[in-house]
Amino acid sequence: MDRPELERLLESVRRGETDVARAAARLAAVLPGSPEPPSGAGTPPGAPPVARVDHHRAVRCGFPEVVFGEGKEAGDLVAIAHEILGQSDVLLVTRLDEEQAARLLAEVPGAVHHRRARAVTVRRGEPVPGRKGIAVVAAGTADVPVAEEARVTAEAMGEAPVVLYDVGVAGLHRLLSERATLQEARVVVVAAGMEGALPSVVGGLVPVPVVALPTSVGYGLSLGGLTALLAMMNACAPNVTVVNVDNGFGAGYVASLINRTGAPR
Repeated sequence: MDRPELERLLESVRRGETDVARAAARLAAVLPGSPEPPSGAGTPPGAPPVARVDHHRAVRCGFPEVVFGEGKEAGDLVAIAHEILGQSDVLLVTRLDEEQAARLLAEVPGAVHHRRARAVTVRRGEPVPGRKGIAVVAAGTADVPVAEEARVTAEAMGEAPVVLYDVGVAGLHRLLSERATLQEARVVVVAAGMEGALPSVVGGLVPVPVVALPTSVGYGLSLGGLTALLAMMNACAPNVTVVNVDNGFGAGYVASLINRTGAPR
């Protein structure tokens, strides 16, 4: 949308010819009219830009661009973080090592390191209560780092998830003792490795979507999480859907999208 088109839309709203909701939907449906400037901080003169931040993503998708930290230089992450925070009060950076996290903590005001989740977040402004409705479940303690990535992602998106950890099928009574909590959820994220059976069990206990999150935890032919992934994709519970191996970010993100569409609970 170019500037003259934007001005015509705003003028239409001012005259009462277009309501606010329709105008907002129109703005969310279009890409920015011109390329956004690249993130050049920390880039040597003459070098290609390290990133082109998508500032319009929050309008289109309801949440700002999330930064995948793995493989990036710490200085580039700091530059990208500052550019995102120039137009947003929320930042989420995932898959960080200790050096990257330390640099962000030192140079980005308000940064919080979630060590187990390997993530850094920033949330500025007055704190507001998160939306209830998400439960994050982990089969075993070894699955917790991936589950924590899901939890931190959901919290960054404005949710207030509850967690149930170490409730795998090897001791089914532990899960069954938490049925009341599961029944209160609008969507359940279930992280499990090994044979990946837990999401199907949870799916048989709740009347809501279950986001199955396979982890790369397991012995021998667990194949780095492939066994759990295939088991979850073959779940007999019809309310189970599956994200990729160790993709806690994806699980937390989609859980937030599901939760925000429902009424408060």
